[in-house]
Amino acid sequence: MAKTDAQTPRERYRTQVRAEVKERAWEQIAAAGASALSLNAIAKQMGMSGPALYRYFAGRDELITELIRDAYRSLADTVHAAAADGADLAGLAHALRDWALEDPNRYFLIYGTPVPGYHAPEDITGISSEIMATLLDACAELAPDGPATPFGTHLEDHRDWAGGHPAPPATLHRALSFWTRLHGVLSLELAGHFAGMGFDPALLFAAELDDLLARRT
Repeated sequence: MAKTDAQTPRERYRTQVRAEVKERAWEQIAAAGASALSLNAIAKQMGMSGPALYRYFAGRDELITELIRDAYRSLADTVHAAAADGADLAGLAHALRDWALEDPNRYFLIYGTPVPGYHAPEDITGISSEIMATLLDACAELAPDGPATPFGTHLEDHRDWAGGHPAPPATLHRALSFWTRLHGVLSLELAGHFAGMGFDPALLFAAELDDLLARRT
């Protein structure tokens, strides 16, 4: 018996329209930011009426959720692939930077200024936790199981940000230091704040990473 397509023509058309809507949305975000996202403007670009487009996305928040979900999934897959290839903490850092530089708008949608009035659903947090769990595994290879840092015990008791991934305080401290400091450098670089300062942002990123790797906790 011949193999049939899993999707009907109508389902394929719906998939294509949703993909085009998301593509147009990224164009809007690049031009004016996520807070200016407008389904009606996208419908006009696509030669559709606003009500017709709402058959594919119920509203702005659903569209933003899809974009954020895609972005987090892309980063999670990138981090997982790097770890599967044997990347250590430094390798994960460079995988993160390469991913961010590839599409700054995608990076800022999930790590930039929150969209006013938007609240992400719980499954988005779950994908983010996958990333942190991979980071914790890499940090566990470096951080000693020593005494808690000044805020380590608190982090151990409240680690929903890592999906409840078990880790000693020293590992949690290293993971948070890694995450916050490297994101700080990345955010400044991608926003153009280093322009005209006469140094290579890649070297600053590498220096921050070296300092983090040299620390014992």
